[in-house]
Amino acid sequence: MKSVLSSGQSCLVSPAKDPNRKLKFSLEAVKSETGHWVGVNTSWPNILAKEAFEKSVIPHWRPYSKLQSEVKISKESRLDLMLENEQGQKHYVEIKNVTLRSSTGVAQFPDSVTERGQKHLKELMKLTADGHSAEILFTVQRDDVQGFAPADEIDPEYGRLLRQAQQAGVKISAYLIQLNAQEIFLSGESLEVRL
Repeated sequence: MKSVLSSGQSCLVSPAKDPNRKLKFSLEAVKSETGHWVGVNTSWPNILAKEAFEKSVIPHWRPYSKLQSEVKISKESRLDLMLENEQGQKHYVEIKNVTLRSSTGVAQFPDSVTERGQKHLKELMKLTADGHSAEILFTVQRDDVQGFAPADEIDPEYGRLLRQAQQAGVKISAYLIQLNAQEIFLSGESLEVRL
């Protein structure tokens, strides 16, 4: 939550639907110092990616007609999505939630060292080596950014692996999530990926 939280900020919350839940509200977004909403609910990116698939928002996903969530690729690992076309070709997708903004206005991931994220990149590279297509989708929950880059100063190994993944054929994409008090959706607006 670096570059997002500071005291006195306006927030968007939603009432919890489960009456047995300990907290009666969920934090959805925080107004940043730049005056833009930043989505902080990490459950949204996967939901919005599925919705974007159904609405054909992401151009390179349009050849695929089937979507499966939480796909087991080994005894220890799952990836967020598997898309499949009519010929049975599979496209594996891991989704990452992005809230970090650099001092130069670039969206960045991760906001802390992520061994799990490093493992996902290695798995995506293995899938491409096995003849599948694979992608890491960075869903950027703020629109006050110009471009996306790995946060090398936070997790240099993740940045190294992300560059290696691109060279191995893994698609690296970053799309904006638009949100306000009335709606939230994965837009068709992609960000330049700066590796």
